[in-house]
Amino acid sequence: MTAVRARRALVIDTPPTSNGDLHVGHLAGPFLAADVHARYLRSVGREVVFSTGTDDSQTYVLASARRNGLTPEELSGRSWQQIRRTLLDMGMSLDGFAPYDDRYRASVLDFVNALHAKGKFRLRTVALPYSERTGEFLVEGLVCGDCPVCLVRSRGGLCESCGHPNNFDELLNPRSTVDPEDAVTAREAEILVLPMEEYREELTEYYRQRESRLRPHTVQLVREVLSRPLPDFPITYPISWGIPAPFPETPGQVLNAWVEGIPAVMYCTGYAAEQLGETHAADDELWRAEHDAEVIYFIGFDNVYFWGLTHVALLMAHEGRYVLPEAIISNEFYELENEKFSTSLGHVVHSKDLLTEVSRDLIRFYLAVSAPEHQQTNFGRDALAKVTGDRLVDPWNRLAGLLGASVAGAGLDSVPLPVSTAAKERARIVLARFRTCYESESYSLTRAGTLIVDQLARLGRAAAALPESTVDKERLGDLFFEVRTLLTAAAPILIDLAEAAGVGHRFTVDGDTVTAFALPLLERAVVR
Repeated sequence: MTAVRARRALVIDTPPTSNGDLHVGHLAGPFLAADVHARYLRSVGREVVFSTGTDDSQTYVLASARRNGLTPEELSGRSWQQIRRTLLDMGMSLDGFAPYDDRYRASVLDFVNALHAKGKFRLRTVALPYSERTGEFLVEGLVCGDCPVCLVRSRGGLCESCGHPNNFDELLNPRSTVDPEDAVTAREAEILVLPMEEYREELTEYYRQRESRLRPHTVQLVREVLSRPLPDFPITYPISWGIPAPFPETPGQVLNAWVEGIPAVMYCTGYAAEQLGETHAADDELWRAEHDAEVIYFIGFDNVYFWGLTHVALLMAHEGRYVLPEAIISNEFYELENEKFSTSLGHVVHSKDLLTEVSRDLIRFYLAVSAPEHQQTNFGRDALAKVTGDRLVDPWNRLAGLLGASVAGAGLDSVPLPVSTAAKERARIVLARFRTCYESESYSLTRAGTLIVDQLARLGRAAAALPESTVDKERLGDLFFEVRTLLTAAAPILIDLAEAAGVGHRFTVDGDTVTAFALPLLERAVVR
């Protein structure tokens, strides 16, 4: 009987805006979660393409550059290098970090031109915020105001608090993000839009099939959005920053940066596959329906509307050409010392700075156990030192000391030790629990981190109960076997510890014997 080949997984870490380096808050959200999932999938034998790039066309790049006296090209180019370095230093196992280049732009234009040729866009006259002083339209990151849905302060395009869109002139009390004293009015413009209401039935069915796999806040947002008329999604804007729109109806306009999202990640996937040695005719090849790939998004809640609704609608508009995302794994905001991360106010911890004080395994572990999966959580330097020290470093080092002493005292360094049937069953149970944490249907970094703590405590108790005067080879063999199992299961998070211990990359542990191995020690975090 021929085995059924598992579907290839396309793990998508939604491209970050290139208006600065990544801070710890970014990593605690989609980045670490996506990396752990990709590592796990590879360890169970799945074919994976894990990719990202940067989102250079966002107006947030333009706004940040103006505030810092830079050109947007200077800022985005510098940020691309910083972000790439940070992801590498934190051990993100990306198959490709795609550049923002002519190939990127060509991929985007191919995607939107095909939709334009099919007549999927509509010309609309809309009112947009307008700067009377500079004579330019203010959209997305160039304008802020109060959200018309929840009244919380929001930047244009999308509310970070409730997740609802605020297109066109919907923001209350609009203000410029570059010059708050600027007089902001509204002025009409003709732009192209995607009529989202035409995709209501398809979107409703899409979410009916996937709702059970979504996190509660995402479910709430989708239900709220679908309970009211779906607003048109802007395809073009009459501004200067971005990819020039190729449509005759909107001369001089650019593409809305959010339109680029889907063709951008297709391009990132194609680029990453190329780094793996593959050759494809087009950058969207692996996304085409005939290949039946499993697309898995990792995304912050504040971007769910765009990635989960407008982008899915853009895929649907291609009439079956592409697969749709199988899983959308969202996260909430991560605070720093109980206040929001703010680069502009200097309230930020960059990973590159933290790595000079703490090993990346401890950072990854702490971000896992404190991950903002269902609600806002908090990063604290003192908490990092205490949590990693008390729950990981000290218990692990005690276990390493106990096992090392037992082996050295009995001269068992290279002697095969027997493994009992009971130990194999316990190992099977542990791997099954970690699988539940790592599979997309029930994904949880927090539960995986907690499981490491609980299993480490269990094994520590077993090691402490070893007899001092005699050598029980079976109990010692069982312990080494189960420690190896724990390292195998924790390897997607504790990447350096697993490698130092010589644990392989297969998510399985078997055999009737085990050879004792040295357990590398961990250093406690000393944060400033």
